Amino acid sequence: MAKNQQHEDSFENVESALTKTEQFIEDNQKLISFAAIALIIIVGGYWAFKKLYMQPLQKEAQEKVFQAQQYFQTDSFNLALNGDGMNLGFLDVIDQYGATDVGELAEYYAGVCYLNLENYEEAIDYLKDFSTEEPVLNATAQGATGDAYLEMGDTEEAIAWYKKASSLDNELVAPLYLFKLGLLYEEAGQNENALETYTKIKEEYENSFEARQIDKYITRVKISG
Repeated sequence: MAKNQQHEDSFENVESALTKTEQFIEDNQKLISFAAIALIIIVGGYWAFKKLYMQPLQKEAQEKVFQAQQYFQTDSFNLALNGDGMNLGFLDVIDQYGATDVGELAEYYAGVCYLNLENYEEAIDYLKDFSTEEPVLNATAQGATGDAYLEMGDTEEAIAWYKKASSLDNELVAPLYLFKLGLLYEEAGQNENALETYTKIKEEYENSFEARQIDKYITRVKISG
């Protein structure tokens, strides 16, 4: 009998909860409808924005940046940066297509152009603004930032950025910036850190270009240390 009573009570509780839910829906039907419509508009609007606006803009940006990339590859950094009067430079691409992936990549190109044109503060600004999920390109941008700081005489910042760049376990990028890092450690009189850095190149990146000559740097640090 007690079990039957408990069963009836549970059923009544569930029924009561359902009734309250139904009542809530009925009382707030307009609000719920507006919320559903708003959600549909947001989702549909995002799809339309991406499909009908961003994709064509991305394609257009790829076409517009082509000549700037050609100038960059031939070391014509001023033309690559500012354009030639007929074709856009990277700064124009950033300004007009900054919301696209091409516009984001132009930040990197602009930073490297400024670095080669010896405008190091601008180089740092653009390289720091650049963002990518591609690890090798990201490390390369970090290394270029270190180069700019080094040219400005800020060894401490250069070391910090070379550390970031060399943290990527990549056969091309890591030994390059480890080597630069080791040289700065030597210059700063941090021979223990320099030895550790050079040894890492020798042991972990033995097939790299930097490893071919690393023994003489290891010997030099040991002698001076």
